[in-house]
Amino acid sequence: MPLRTLIFRALACVALAFAALPGPARAQDALQPALQAFAEELASPSRRTIESVVTALIEGGQPNIGEFLRRYSAREVVQRPEDGLFFYAEDAGDLVRLIDIDSGATVAEVSSRDVTQIRTNSGVQRVIAAALVPLELNAPERVRRAAALDAISRSPDASQIAPLQDSIAREEDATLATRKERLLLLLQAQFSEDRAVQLAAIEALGGDISIEARGVLARLTATQTEVAPTLPEGANIARVLEVGTDLTEAEAYDQLVAAGLAEPAQTPAMLREVLAQNIVDGRVGGVPIGRLSDPAARIEAYEALEAAGTVPPRAAPDEAAQAVAAHVFYESYVLDDPEITAAAQAALDSTSQAIAAYQVADLVLDGLSLASIFFLAAIGLAITFGVMGVINMAHGEFIMMGAYTGYVVQLFIPDYTISLLVALPLAFLVTFGAGVAMERSVIRHLYTRPLETLLATFGISIALQQLAKNIFGTQARPLTAPDWLGGAITFNDIVGISTIRVAIFVLALIFLGLLLYILKRTRLGLEVRAVTQNPGMAASMGINPDRINMLTFGLGSGIAGIAGVAIGLYAQVTSEMGSNYIVQSFMTVVVGGVGNVWGTLAGASLIGFLQKGIEWFNPSNTLAAQTYMVLFVILFIQFRPKGIVALKGRAAGD
Repeated sequence: MPLRTLIFRALACVALAFAALPGPARAQDALQPALQAFAEELASPSRRTIESVVTALIEGGQPNIGEFLRRYSAREVVQRPEDGLFFYAEDAGDLVRLIDIDSGATVAEVSSRDVTQIRTNSGVQRVIAAALVPLELNAPERVRRAAALDAISRSPDASQIAPLQDSIAREEDATLATRKERLLLLLQAQFSEDRAVQLAAIEALGGDISIEARGVLARLTATQTEVAPTLPEGANIARVLEVGTDLTEAEAYDQLVAAGLAEPAQTPAMLREVLAQNIVDGRVGGVPIGRLSDPAARIEAYEALEAAGTVPPRAAPDEAAQAVAAHVFYESYVLDDPEITAAAQAALDSTSQAIAAYQVADLVLDGLSLASIFFLAAIGLAITFGVMGVINMAHGEFIMMGAYTGYVVQLFIPDYTISLLVALPLAFLVTFGAGVAMERSVIRHLYTRPLETLLATFGISIALQQLAKNIFGTQARPLTAPDWLGGAITFNDIVGISTIRVAIFVLALIFLGLLLYILKRTRLGLEVRAVTQNPGMAASMGINPDRINMLTFGLGSGIAGIAGVAIGLYAQVTSEMGSNYIVQSFMTVVVGGVGNVWGTLAGASLIGFLQKGIEWFNPSNTLAAQTYMVLFVILFIQFRPKGIVALKGRAAGD
């Protein structure tokens, strides 16, 4: 070893000895001599050598060792070649500013060629991060304590239990304290040497649905498939596998082969290869080559070769079944401790039950979200269809018009919150006007001809789609939600819902209350209900059915426009977007009950929850779910043609 290195190591030992002294002696603390004792290792770090160096430096007890290791890991440390001293490096324009490691004073500004940059790789950085955990757990900065917990989560180790447990009492941040307690449970469940503590930690993890907790329990209950002539005594067996139920005979025989307990079964390819190697004068075992296309002839040829001792005996047809029957197949825990694995399995079963409950809750949230979307899309159609009996195939295009109105507003008002507040009433006015114009120009002439009404509105829908393509193009246009509607509300690792869907649900509730108020508490609502139940009698009482039809059609169209703004915030705004909701809207109205707000709500809820339930069984195929929904609606109206909430009055029988 070079003399200079010996001298530096001796000085480092003296420095470490002084560091251990109390009182005034500690004023002589200096980190540079301790670093020089490991100058070669620090200058050329590797994951194999750095761990012992970092451990020795931390055990030296210098108060600024944590700062050095952090900056060393971040590649902020350089070495001066002429004397081997280490410095912190800061950017000084074209130069590098050298900072004394002990005093923090600026030493010099030099060229980058005058110092050696120490480059730590990811392996070295992980070693340093793990070693710093005990120091960082009680760091004054919250971000450093959080980073230490992240390091524990990435690389858990038994040595982290004691410092983590000690740091909990000193933690002032409630969130970090909770996280520390949870990490302590995870560490104790895996590594605690106290059996009672480990069992208590495992039991406490029961019902914890977090990925970390499930990962720990999964490791403690990990199994491996094994085979033996009989069940071994003392083995920690999870379960015995039944051939034909848990695994096929072929899979069982493959396990026997993998364990060296049986010879590989002869495949047709292997049989052909053996026969090809034993062709003599155009025959194999006396069988002409021309006959070997027949599987029975190939077996005959092989048996002839077997009788002559040319090839090894061929396995009997039932040999595989006999070999499988002579062995026991089972899964054993990787961990040999039955008490620990039993506790972990019980905790994992409890977690599975909690996951199932949360999955149901998440499914309910998804169903509510979809139901609110269907309700918004269908409520306008329910009003027009219920009051006027008009099958409006262009209803989806009013949704599209509302979405494009929101897009145009955002082009002129860049503030997404203000633009949304402007777009909602403006979309209502635009689609209200379009609906009134459509009713006055087309629908009013076709009230008594439903087939012609359907064809006319279908033609209008195609025309509106083409008009939208001509104006906005075929490319999807963005309708951006404000920041406060971004993200999601997450309850845990399973249950969560996007904020925009919550907003749509709230909007649906607002419209439900508003429509109920209009229909039940206003003169317009009274006249609408009168025309719905008996148009002739309403006309004789001084109500103008034409005016009511016009306003009702405009109201339904305006609501569709507002629904378009809401739907456009999370769906693509295209000219065809309305066609994606017209079928669901008609299904919602028919199933719920024509002309009834509560019926529309019931229909939207039923279809929304049922569609999400069908998708849960086959999540990769939403088209199949929609197909099943159509079949369900067809069957439903066979048994209840008037819907869930049937219309009352004389018109109910029409």
